[in-house]
Amino acid sequence: MNRARDAAQRIESLREEINYHNRQYYVFDDPKISDAAYDRLLRELTQLESAYPQLVTPDSPTQRVGDKPLEGFDEVVHRLPMLSLDNAFDEAEMGEFERRIRDRLKLDGDEAIRYLAEPKLDGLAVNLRYEQGKLVQAATRGDGSRGEDVTSNVRTIKAIPLSLQGDDWPGILEVRGEVFMPHAGFEALNRRARKTGEKGFVNPRNAAAGSLRQLDPRLTAKRPLSFYAYGLGEVVPAPIAEQQSASIRRLQQWGLPISPLHDVVTGVDGCIDYFQRIVQQRDELAYDIDGVVFKVDELELQQQLGFVSRAPRWAIAYKFPAQEETTQVEAIEFQVGRTGAITPVARLAPVFVGGVTVSNATLHNMDEVMRKDVRPGDRVIVRRAGDVIPEVVSVVAEKRQAGARRVSLPTACPVCGSDIIKPEGEAVARCSGGLYCPAQRKQALKHFASRKAMDIEGLGDKLVDQLVEQELVDTPADLFDLTLAQLSALERMAEKSAQNLLQALEKSRSTTLERFLFALGIREVGEATAQSLANQFTSLDAIEEADEESLQETPDVGPIVAAHIHTFFRQPHNREVIGQLLAAGIHWPAVEREPVEDRPLSGKTVVITGTLSMPRDEIKQILQGLGAKVTGSVSKKTDYLLAGDAAGSKLAKAEKLDIAILDEAALQDLLRQNQ
Repeated sequence: MNRARDAAQRIESLREEINYHNRQYYVFDDPKISDAAYDRLLRELTQLESAYPQLVTPDSPTQRVGDKPLEGFDEVVHRLPMLSLDNAFDEAEMGEFERRIRDRLKLDGDEAIRYLAEPKLDGLAVNLRYEQGKLVQAATRGDGSRGEDVTSNVRTIKAIPLSLQGDDWPGILEVRGEVFMPHAGFEALNRRARKTGEKGFVNPRNAAAGSLRQLDPRLTAKRPLSFYAYGLGEVVPAPIAEQQSASIRRLQQWGLPISPLHDVVTGVDGCIDYFQRIVQQRDELAYDIDGVVFKVDELELQQQLGFVSRAPRWAIAYKFPAQEETTQVEAIEFQVGRTGAITPVARLAPVFVGGVTVSNATLHNMDEVMRKDVRPGDRVIVRRAGDVIPEVVSVVAEKRQAGARRVSLPTACPVCGSDIIKPEGEAVARCSGGLYCPAQRKQALKHFASRKAMDIEGLGDKLVDQLVEQELVDTPADLFDLTLAQLSALERMAEKSAQNLLQALEKSRSTTLERFLFALGIREVGEATAQSLANQFTSLDAIEEADEESLQETPDVGPIVAAHIHTFFRQPHNREVIGQLLAAGIHWPAVEREPVEDRPLSGKTVVITGTLSMPRDEIKQILQGLGAKVTGSVSKKTDYLLAGDAAGSKLAKAEKLDIAILDEAALQDLLRQNQ
C-alpha cells in the first residue's frame, strides 16, 4: 500500500515537473533542462504508469503518443464561427482599413486606435475547447461554421497543454490558433521520407495540414508540429479581459503558447512600422509566415464594429508582396460563373509558385486581357499571393512568338449559346441566358440550397448536377415539384434518401426573409446585406418596388449594390421564378415595425458602456427597436450614454461633454413607457 502511495506521489511530481518544462520550452522559449534530461523524466513517468495503470489520467504527458486509428473525422459545429480575414496588400489599403473603422465608430481626429499586431502563421487554424481546464475537443476551421474533430491528433502536439495552468480560467474556454510545422522539423521530416523512398511534402503548411488530418494519431505524434494561440471562441463566463492583447497574455499564463513577436501598436502608421519590422525578420524566423494580422485591441470596439459576412470589420491581414514566376500561356478560355459573368482564364504550362503548382490563372475580364495584351503562346509573369487565385501580371513582350493573335470576347456563351452582353461602363461581360444557362443553373441551385440560404439538407452538388443534367430541374421553383419516384430513380438515391430530401424541401418552405433574399443569388448581396435589407424594408414587396435611392438608405448598400438589386427585380424572368417559389409555399414570418420617425428614440445616438444585467447585443437591439442609433464611442453627436457598473473612460468623457447619462433603471422605465 505504501509503495502504491509513493508511486502516486512521484507520478504527480513528475507530471508537474514535465508540464513545467513543456511550458518553459513551448510557451516561453526558455528551456531549463537539456533534451536528454527531459527524456529521462518522461521515461521514468512512463515506467511508473506502466506499473500502476490505474493511476494513468487523460491529461498525463505520456498520453500524447496517439490513440488507435480513426475510421474518419466527425463533424464539429463551431459555437462561434471561425471567421476569415479581409486582406490588404499595400499601405493605401491599410489606410482605407483604418478610415472605415474611424468612420463607423465616428471617432474624432485626435482619438487614436490601438491594434494588436502579430505575424500571420502559414499553417492550419484550429479551435481548442477546454472545459474546467481540461482539453475536451479540437476541431479544424473547415468552412468557418463546421470543421473536423481532430482531438486525438491535437492531443499529440506537445505545445498544446492537455490541462490549463492555474485555477482562474473560465469554465468553458475555446482557444483559436494555428498549428504549424517549424522549418527544422519540416526538413527533418522530408529527409526521413527520402531515406525510406517515400514522397516528401511540398511545404511546411501542407506538411502541417497533412499531419493533423492523419486517421492514425500515432503518425501525427511522430510529426514535429507546434502551435500558437491568437484568439478566442466561446468563453463562459466572459470576457477574460477588456483588450485582445490582455486576453492573449492570459492564455499564455494558462500555459498556451503565443507568438513572441506580438505587439500593440497605435494607428495605421504604427501598423506599417510593425509590418516593415516583420518583413526584415521574415527570413530569420523558424517558421513560415505570409503576412501580419492587425486587430482592434479594445474588445468593446470590436463588438461595435461587428463583421460583414464572414470577415470581421475590426481585423485585417496585411499580406507580404506576392510571389511571382514566369511560364507560357497555352490557351485562353472563357468560363461562365454563377451570376453569368464571363471570365477569361489563362491555361498555363505548369509552374511552381509560392509552394504550389499553378496551371491556371485568372485574367479577370476582357478589359484586363486587352490592357495586358495577353495572347496564347506568350511568356507571362504569374503571381500568387497567399490563398488568392493566381493571376497573370504581365507579358514578357520580347519573348512573344511571331504571328501571336489577340483574343476577342466571344459573342455567344460557351455553355448555352446565348448572347453575351457587356453593359456600357462595366468591365464584366455576362451571359444573357440567366437561369436557363446550365452553367448558371447548377451554381444558382447549389447556392439556393446552401446551408446559409434555404438550408435544404441532402441537396448536395452531385445531386444538383444530376437533377439539371436529367432535365428534372430548371429553376429553384422546380425543386418543390420533385416526386419520390423521380428522386428514387437517381443514382445513389435510395427511397429512404429520396424521402429525406422531400422532407428537407418541405422544411425549407418555412424560412426567413433574409435567407430567401440571400438564396436568390443577387449580385453582391451576401448574408449581411440580405439581413440589412430585411431589417430596412421588412417585406419582399417593398424591396421589389424600391428604387435605387431608397435602397441606398439601407446600411452597407451603396450605389453599385443598389443598382444590382434594382436591376434584378426589374427582370421579368426573375419575378416569374420568385412568384413560382411563393406559389410553392415558401413563406416567412411577417415583420411589423412602426415608422422610424414615430419611435421614442428616433434620431438619437446612444453609446453603451459598463456591465449591465442584460447581454449587450440584446440591449442594442432594444434601443434600435426604439429608433436609436447605437455607436461605439462618445462624441459631441452622442445624445445618451447608457452606463452600467464599472463604466470607465466613456462615462468620464460623457460627463465632460455634458451628455445625458442613463442607468439601467432609466432604460427599464423607458421600456415600460413604450410597451
